[in-house]
Amino acid sequence: MILYNVTSSLDPEIEDQWVAYMRDTHMPEVMETGFFLKSQLCRLLNEEDNGITYAAQYYCISLEQLEEYQQVAAPALRADMEKHFAGRYASFRTMLEVID
Repeated sequence: MILYNVTSSLDPEIEDQWVAYMRDTHMPEVMETGFFLKSQLCRLLNEEDNGITYAAQYYCISLEQLEEYQQVAAPALRADMEKHFAGRYASFRTMLEVID
């Protein structure tokens, strides 16, 4: 199983709006693509410099499935996120193999 982790650091002024957008719009749209089995949103607790950071996590069966998602569905979803929060957040993505 593969864990696709998207870590985002936010401008504190948008936190409530961003979390609501993730819960109500973005994450449901990602799940509707059919590439992922489950998802979760986590908030980092060990922040430095009073930062606000979240990790959106999505589980899929294979790396090939994740790569197909990134080619087929991710560009439009990322563009929509950027339309709503341009310049107010920064994200980086990691792919992890779930061992146990």
